[in-house]
Amino acid sequence: MPELLVGTISDYFARVGVAGIELTGTLKVGDVIHIKGHTTDVQQPVASMEIDRQPVPQATAGQSIGVRVQERVRRGDQVYKVMD
Repeated sequence: MPELLVGTISDYFARVGVAGIELTGTLKVGDVIHIKGHTTDVQQPVASMEIDRQPVPQATAGQSIGVRVQERVRRGDQVYKVMD
């Protein structure tokens, strides 16, 4: 499946399992993301996302979002949207 780079991990909050993502593309709830890094390889659907602790259905380039992730991710990891 083709993948499109949509952002970079800017932060990871281990206690709540949330990744901060600086977007360079558009992402919406329901999209499948693939997070890749030096030791990271996580693929999952976006169940929910937040901007400033407020739930949003989608976000665009230039915005910073929080997304709950199933595994630990690291700052600098690349976030791809899996295209179907």
